[in-house]
Amino acid sequence: MELFNDEYFMRRALQEAEQALQEGEIPIGAVVVSQNRIIARAHNLTETLTDVTAHAEMQAITAAANLLGGKYLNECTLYVTIEPCVMCAGALGWSQIGKVVYGASDEKRGYRKFAPAALHPKTEVVFGILENECSQQMRDFFQKKR
Repeated sequence: MELFNDEYFMRRALQEAEQALQEGEIPIGAVVVSQNRIIARAHNLTETLTDVTAHAEMQAITAAANLLGGKYLNECTLYVTIEPCVMCAGALGWSQIGKVVYGASDEKRGYRKFAPAALHPKTEVVFGILENECSQQMRDFFQKKR
């Protein structure tokens, strides 16, 4: 049996990011976990939906809330490959998510640079899980774009 830990779930988020890549999206993936079970999977859909708000985190929050039948995700953990932006951090704050785990920091657009207090005060934050894999996926994507 595989161990369900932060690395395990981040690998699932990386699979979502890979799916985004296949669809011509910026490769960011996310999963929401409740009681050691993935209850939502998502990746960026901004190009597909022509919607700047269709980030992986936003899609995952909506899917998890729909499944749970409520807007609060305080018993859940979001795993996302790249540090959330301010918009996503704000939405995560409103959802009162219990924990956020991200792979690589986003020095240019990450929430910590612009709004470090955007998350709910009780939200636990862990970062640097599979950081190299997460950042490499983004670097490869943008190098191919140039």
